[in-house]
Amino acid sequence: MTDETGYTPPRIWTWDEESGGKFAKTNRPVAGATHERELPVGKHPFQLYSLATPNGVKVTVLFEELLDLGHTDAEYDAWPIRIGEGEQFSSGFVAINPNSKIPALVDYSGPKPVRVFESGAILLHLAEKFGAFLPEPGPERTEALNWLFWQMGSAAFLGGGFGHFYAYAPEPMKYPIDRYTMEVKRQLDVLDRRLAETRFLAGDTYTIADIATWPWYGALAKGRLYDAGEFLQVQEYRHVQRWADEINTRPAVKRGLMVNRTWGAPEKQLHERHDPGDFTHRTADKLETSN
Repeated sequence: MTDETGYTPPRIWTWDEESGGKFAKTNRPVAGATHERELPVGKHPFQLYSLATPNGVKVTVLFEELLDLGHTDAEYDAWPIRIGEGEQFSSGFVAINPNSKIPALVDYSGPKPVRVFESGAILLHLAEKFGAFLPEPGPERTEALNWLFWQMGSAAFLGGGFGHFYAYAPEPMKYPIDRYTMEVKRQLDVLDRRLAETRFLAGDTYTIADIATWPWYGALAKGRLYDAGEFLQVQEYRHVQRWADEINTRPAVKRGLMVNRTWGAPEKQLHERHDPGDFTHRTADKLETSN
């Protein structure tokens, strides 16, 4: 089997070089820690170890939404895990997420610390703990969970599929770009048809389904992801656009986007978050980019 670049897969694959592309150093075919390093622990009940990628933004947005609702016991410390530098492979991080992916959370609010990894699991854990952004058991809750798990299953095609081959692969390849572009446009159509019927994904109420989906598909709709808005003709999905715009105006969302962000405009970065005042009293060292 030979692809359009002339590459013929060997009979047995071996890992003998980096795969290339922007995130080559984050990928390897084995699990486990590469180095010893303990994670810092702050003063709050929740310790988040993350980065402001779409998956990380889900969790910081939910924390900020909970605080806006008056759940003062949802205070959290957010520590950056710089995945480009391999910090997700430290012994401390692997201990709370053996899959070495951000985000990961330790909940110290109970008698024993509880680790929570995978963004959807973290959202569900927090929503159930605080009784917020998830309906009571019944049809509405089931619908919210339908869309939460839809996002968890679909985003891999958007990020690891379309995003990788369109934006990050060492060289463009027609087959994977066509394959994943078709799938992403289908997903946008799924969302657009749903949002033509309802204000939010689960119905009239804003839930963790929206909080999970917006950092991926809302960002895509607003041209913030992979610089692919024109390529995908995202303006065609007018119901997704309406939904994305509404969520974009929420104060908690604006704050959540900043937490653990280490790139881009300095005024939009907050490398670490330990207190609500951090958003207005950021020091110069927190505003330095890592680029």
